[in-house]
Amino acid sequence: MRGLELSKFYYENIGKKALEKQFPELMLRMAVGLAGEGSECFGFDDILSSDHDWGPSFCIWLSEEDYIRYGKQVQAMYSRLPGSAAGYPPRKNSGALSSGRIGCLCAEHWYRRYTGYAEGPETLEQWRHVPEAFLATATNGEIFHDPMGKFSAVREKLQRFYPEDIRIKKIVARAAVMAQAGQYNYPRCVKRQEHVAAQLALAEFSRAAMSMVYLLNRKYAPFYKWMHHGMRYMEKLPRVGVQLDMLVQAEPKEAEERIEGICTNVAAELRRQGLTTKEDTFLLELCPDMMERIRDEKLHKTHFMQE
Repeated sequence: MRGLELSKFYYENIGKKALEKQFPELMLRMAVGLAGEGSECFGFDDILSSDHDWGPSFCIWLSEEDYIRYGKQVQAMYSRLPGSAAGYPPRKNSGALSSGRIGCLCAEHWYRRYTGYAEGPETLEQWRHVPEAFLATATNGEIFHDPMGKFSAVREKLQRFYPEDIRIKKIVARAAVMAQAGQYNYPRCVKRQEHVAAQLALAEFSRAAMSMVYLLNRKYAPFYKWMHHGMRYMEKLPRVGVQLDMLVQAEPKEAEERIEGICTNVAAELRRQGLTTKEDTFLLELCPDMMERIRDEKLHKTHFMQE
């Protein structure tokens, strides 16, 4: 059983009864589910994941007002629940890093933790400063219970993805990095036998390429450890994940060819989405054309590499 499935089982068969018995009125206002930090929230957990911060558990989100009034009581009830469920042992917590992941949580504080705002970003300037991985964390997992829909409303707003101007600006920034680090600097570093610099250029290119694929699929890129894994579920550019896997194992000459192959595929998708009409495969050449699609005057004037 995967972590998210186990969490739902634990809530529906153990936690729900206890909450209904002790907090029947509060049940009408709380949200319950599993989301946030941890591979199980993304559905990426495997046998290795069970060594820490994994096991029967769920989140209870209360409004700030209810959290101040009932938070300690609800957490005390949660802590008394049986640790084991469905044949799985109690969750193994990893100390300070486990804080705020499960149990009774304040909804407003939870969204502030990942987006900086109790109801998520509103303005373009606010959206610009929220890291992609934090938005992925705030929108993953599953909500099992939310009769009022307040917690889910913020979540659904975030899941609608970036405002289009922000998405385009990020795409421009990724294209610029892919061109500079991969198409231009990587082969030059190899020729100079700057091996460390070449590997750094390859890493910069790979990270920008992965983020680009997420942006073109209108999905938030998760924490770097899971970025490549998550690409296997993409509708657009599904082969780029395989191409990157082959790239990092290639010798320099082959690596240059694979970089060009990835950039060619990305350029074609940019044209399919109407973000550029240029036929060039050197991605930096597409950036001015893509910038023209940005309507916000301030954002339109920013440097290509600035998000």
